[in-house]
Amino acid sequence: MDVLSFVPQFGGFLYTIASFVIALSVIVAVHEYGHYIVGRWSGIHAEVFSLGFGPVLWSRMDKRGTRWQVAALPFGGYVKFLGDADAASGKDTEAMEAAAADPAALRRTMHGAPLWARASTVAAGPVFNFVMSAIIFTAVALSQGNMREPLTIGDLAPLPGLENGLQQGDELITAGGIPVPNYQDGEAWEAFRTALPQQQPLEYAVRRNGEEVVVNGPYLYPPFVHGVVPRSAAADAGLQPDDVIVAVDGTPLVSFEQLKDLVEAADGKVLVLDVWRGGETVEMALAPRRTDEPLPDGGFATRWRIGIVGGLAFSPATEAAGFGEAVAAGTYQVWAVVETSLSGLKHMITGAISTCNLSGPIGIAETSGAMASQGAESFIRFIAVLSTAVGLLNLFPVPALDGGHLMFYAYEAVAGRPPSDRAVRVLMTFGIAVVLSLMVFALGNDLFC
Repeated sequence: MDVLSFVPQFGGFLYTIASFVIALSVIVAVHEYGHYIVGRWSGIHAEVFSLGFGPVLWSRMDKRGTRWQVAALPFGGYVKFLGDADAASGKDTEAMEAAAADPAALRRTMHGAPLWARASTVAAGPVFNFVMSAIIFTAVALSQGNMREPLTIGDLAPLPGLENGLQQGDELITAGGIPVPNYQDGEAWEAFRTALPQQQPLEYAVRRNGEEVVVNGPYLYPPFVHGVVPRSAAADAGLQPDDVIVAVDGTPLVSFEQLKDLVEAADGKVLVLDVWRGGETVEMALAPRRTDEPLPDGGFATRWRIGIVGGLAFSPATEAAGFGEAVAAGTYQVWAVVETSLSGLKHMITGAISTCNLSGPIGIAETSGAMASQGAESFIRFIAVLSTAVGLLNLFPVPALDGGHLMFYAYEAVAGRPPSDRAVRVLMTFGIAVVLSLMVFALGNDLFC
């Protein structure tokens, strides 16, 4: 046995775990800090702020009497407020009875504070997750900018076997004899893309240095790999960004659309891809997998996919985005993640799509490592998406989650009194059982789907 052969695999495993721990720690820290700071503003004293569970590795006491600590198991965290019996905010009956004699001391406990203070403290965790996601998406929108109009060429994709007459800074006028519409006009652009003749080379009329010139270039949507979807057939086969798929089972390719058609027609059978990478052509074999894809109307469609992202034969030139525009785009992105997640959950419950779409810790860890390997921006965007998902999950009305506590507070607001301690204990036990069952189910998906 060659022990050294396991070194790259072990290194990849450590990279995946490290990426997962970093992503989860950032999300948990922001979530719990939301609970802590709003609780502090609301007059509720936090006894412990813990990042992680289990044996404490490091801790310090601040001047307000809160112990900040890092624990050995970095898969979550909690804030223990005065009057809490545990990390799930169960009531410490003895502590509450001791505080009952002193109204000021009772007011500083989680269970003796006014309803508005308790509700805002609990809701702050998910809200901080959403806010962090919106900030990240806004920052990405600001860094990427808006595409210039008319459509202008930025960096050209490296494509084989073709003398490319296009140049950086060219403004597209026509492609294949068809006028190039505004890229932001989805309907007009789709009609333009569909009408393009699938041929190589393609004739372009461009405006260059103020003059109109005609040049030959690649098909506008070549079979170029702009990105690889984590945990996909393409990722498992070793496809990488900047690869060009020049043939499938010996059939030469001109367009990404041809590739999609051949993948669909394969019906899951193994395909042999000729892949051009850095001046050399290599063969790769992979089998398309059925994938549930969200549709613009909120539904899902199940299609055969290999897991690559296509795009234009160049990266469009951009210009600075306005701050307000970027904030709107970032906020919309958070809502889009929430909407897609709820739609996916609904379709899984009704059986319209596979429950294998629900990932557990292994799947999330693998995705973390894959996104980190694609660069800092991809990893940070993944953190934003995962933060939104964590915020949404915590709002579900399941006892032991934030949404469950808010459900108890809603009952108290309507009934004029909190539910009995016994009812809360029973419901909390049920909620913990539901959460653990869901985790086991998701872990089973990671292992067997």
